[in-house]
Order: sequence, then C-alpha cells, then structure tokens
Amino acid sequence: MFEKEIEFIRQLYSKSEFVPLHEPRFSKNDINTVSECIKSSYVSSIGEYVELLENKISKIACSDYAVATSSGTSALHIALLVAGVVRNDEVITQPLSFVATSNAIKYCGANPVFVDVDIDTMGLAPNSLRKFLETSTYMLNGFCINKLTQKIIRACIPVHTFGNPCRIDEIVKVCREFNIVVIEDAAESLGSTYKNKSTGGIADIGIYSFNGNKIVTGGSGGCIVTNNEEYAIRAKHLSTTARIQNGASFFHDQIGYNYRLPNINASLLCSQLENLDLFIENKRKIHHEYSKLFSCSEIKLLNEITFAKSNYWLNTIILKDQNCRDSFIEEMNKNKIMTRPTWTLLNQLPMFESCQTHSEENAKFISLRAVNIPSSVNL
Repeated sequence: MFEKEIEFIRQLYSKSEFVPLHEPRFSKNDINTVSECIKSSYVSSIGEYVELLENKISKIACSDYAVATSSGTSALHIALLVAGVVRNDEVITQPLSFVATSNAIKYCGANPVFVDVDIDTMGLAPNSLRKFLETSTYMLNGFCINKLTQKIIRACIPVHTFGNPCRIDEIVKVCREFNIVVIEDAAESLGSTYKNKSTGGIADIGIYSFNGNKIVTGGSGGCIVTNNEEYAIRAKHLSTTARIQNGASFFHDQIGYNYRLPNINASLLCSQLENLDLFIENKRKIHHEYSKLFSCSEIKLLNEITFAKSNYWLNTIILKDQNCRDSFIEEMNKNKIMTRPTWTLLNQLPMFESCQTHSEENAKFISLRAVNIPSSVNL
C-alpha cells in the first residue's frame, strides 16, 4: 500500500534511509558568518547582525519597520501588546494553527475566539469572519463588542498556514469595518506573496518565525514587521525589557520582556537570507513534482490559490477520510519517511476548550484528513 508514493519520495530526496519532514540547509558562508560573529564577541542582543537582519526583513516584507525577536511566539506576544490587547479582551483566530497562535493571546490575559478556515487555503475564511462579526457582535464607542461575552474584540490573527497565503486582503477589509487590528501570522510564509505583496507585510502588523524547521533559520528567532512607527517603537521597547538607558544607568518604565534576538542567531539568518530566493524556487519545484505524483490519485495536493505565490514550506495532502490518513502516516513512517497530521484543533485543547468557537466545519474536515509530507529544500 502506498508503494508508489514511498518510492517517489525516496527518489526525490535520493535517500535510502530516513527522510525527514523538513531539515535545514547550511552553506559554507553560513558557517563563516557565524564564525565571524563569534570572533567579534558580540553574540548577545547587541551587534551589527541584528540591525542588518531587520533591514533585510523589512525589504522582503516591504514594510517601513522590522523588530527582531527571540522567536515567532515572542513576536506574536509583542504584536498583540502593541495592538492594545489587554486582559479580558478577545482576539479572533482560527482553530487550525500551531498552539503558539493562541498561547500568545493567553499571555496577554485575553481569550481567543475561533472562526473557521477556507478549505483551499487552510487559513481564516473571510466569509465566516464576516458572518460572525455581523451576527454576533455590535459596535459601541468605536469598539467591537461580542454579544455573548460583552467583551471587546481587539484584534484578529489569520494564519498563512504551511506557507500558503490566505485571503488576507478580504480579512483586512472586514476587520477595518469593525475597528479590529489585524496581525498576520506569517510564521511559516516568509517569501510567499498575495496579489504581489509579501505575506506579513499586508495587514497592520505581521510576524515571522525563524525556528529550525522554517524555510530559513537562525536556530531560533522571529521578527515583527509594520508600517506603523508607534507600533515599531513600542515593540522594540517592550522586547528589550522596557529599558531606558541614561549613561551608565538603567531604568525600566514598565513590565518588559527579554525577547531581543541574539546577534549570533541574527548572523546565521543574514547568511541564510541570501539563499531565500533559491530555497523558494527549489521548494516550488518539489511541489511541482508532487503535483505530478498526485495528479491521477484520490489524494489531493494543496495548491496555492489565484493571486497567491506560496513558498510551499510544508507540502500538504488531503486523503479521503481519517482511516486513510492514518494508514498513510503509518505506512510512511514505517518506511522511515516522516509525515505528520495537522495539529489538533486549538479549540479541542484543554486550555482553550472553554473559549468561544463560532464555526469549525472546514477545520474539522482538514484536521481529520490532511498530512504534511517531506518538504526539505533539495539542492
């Protein structure tokens, strides 16, 4: 069973042993750049590579400002804080996402409200979002109020799931009508575009992740991007322990966070980013090969939607039912080819199961059938 798929993936990656889901690619220049950073002795949160990285990411996102952080999760947390999210607020997001999306909301003392995704993007569905806001909220003194809880809905976090752009322009349009700040969770979609605009740089605020399994990595790391100067200034302040330095003295004017990206991680990222276009080109070729494999199959490959260009961070397939999904994963993993189901829906996790879920039909469908398959850059 699935012999054709097993043989295809082995040939694609020229491996007879274990085929990982997504492994990093490092060049000699990566090693040399990190070595130079070590020699400089500036390996912590001060150093030239942090600012250089911010400039590079700002150009990719076409944003005015970028603030480097220690992780994508910390970037989300700070983004929510600068958007004004406070205790007892609510933030709309999707049930199909990595747990960090809703964890960051809880860090602020706020609660997520779950709204369904589109099948073809696996990202927040603008039609479901509009239906929820029009039927379940009202406006009061410029704030969007949830009829059920009587709490302010302050922000919305759509996710570009597995690198595939969601309909972010429609989401932004809906949220503008209800005075809701949009934070793009582009943790997985660096280099992806929607209507010729870089994901992460389309909404009010965007975030990226540079974790070890992302398309480029610093081992860890994240970044906030925005065109709002006030947001950028506050993000940098909060992520550097809210420190105000006056000569040799230190003063902290509020609760801050030790979230600044270390220079050594930034040095690796600066080098990795030189190959971003090459990595994306390669991953799109891999997706094209998979499209040939699954073209005459009951297994459906997730493709980018019209106007989108995906970095295809993790190629994703949809099987006909849960039993078929489980059989596929079992067979692949038995043959040392790493595959995995999508995440458990966030509203099914114990810390979020009491949070409001407006709709989840598509998210449930996907969670029972979708599988991520090997997607490493294959140079």
